Amino acid sequence: MTDISLLIVDDHPVVRDGLRGMFTAAGSGFTVLGEASGGREGVALALRLDPDVVLMDLRMPDGSGVEAIAELTRRGARSRILVLTTYDTDTDTLPAIEAGATGYLLKDAPREELFGAVRAAAEGRTVLSPAVATRLVTAVRAPAAQTADTTLSARESEILALVAKGTANRAIAAELFISEATVKTHLTHIYGKLGVNDRAAAVAAGYDRGILGRT
Repeated sequence: MTDISLLIVDDHPVVRDGLRGMFTAAGSGFTVLGEASGGREGVALALRLDPDVVLMDLRMPDGSGVEAIAELTRRGARSRILVLTTYDTDTDTLPAIEAGATGYLLKDAPREELFGAVRAAAEGRTVLSPAVATRLVTAVRAPAAQTADTTLSARESEILALVAKGTANRAIAAELFISEATVKTHLTHIYGKLGVNDRAAAVAAGYDRGILGRT
C-alpha cells in the first residue's frame, strides 16, 4: 500500500517538528513531503508538492488557514485539507468547512485519532472532532433568521465600524494592533455572516441590520 503523503502547515516550529516526528515514527503508512509556516507558503507548497493531505492550522501571521483553504479549493488542488488547530469556536469552524476543508480536528486529539483522521481525509471522508460536530449541528439547527448583531463578535463589529469609515485594512491593523492578515480573516468571517462578498455590501448590510446604527 502506498504511503499517504503529507504537508504540515503551522506557524509554530515545535508543532511542526512534533507532527513530523510523530508521523515518521509511525513507520510505513505516512510520508511528510514538507512544512510551511503560513497560509501563503502552504498554498505554494501544496500546489508544487501535491500531497494527499494537508494538515492546516488556522491562525497564522502569514496568511490564515481559511484563506489558504479557500485558495486551494479555488485552484482545484487535489489535496484533502484536514484542519488541525486549538480553536473550536463558530467563527473558526464554519468558515473553514465552508472554504473546503475535508475535516476539522483539535490538537489535543490522541495520536491514533489523528492517524485515523488523516487516513479518512485521504480517502475523501469527512472527519470532525466531537466538539466541532456538535457546533456544526447546532449551527444548522439555528434559526435562519438569526440577527447578525448577535452573530458578529465584538472584534468583528469593531472592524466593520472602521470599514464603514473608509479605513483601509493596513490602517485597521495598526489601530487594533493586529496583523493585516488577521484583519482579512475577520473580514472573511464578517462577509460570511452577513451574506455579502465585499466591503461596500458589508457596510450596507451592517446599517440595514442595525449593527452600525441608522443611516
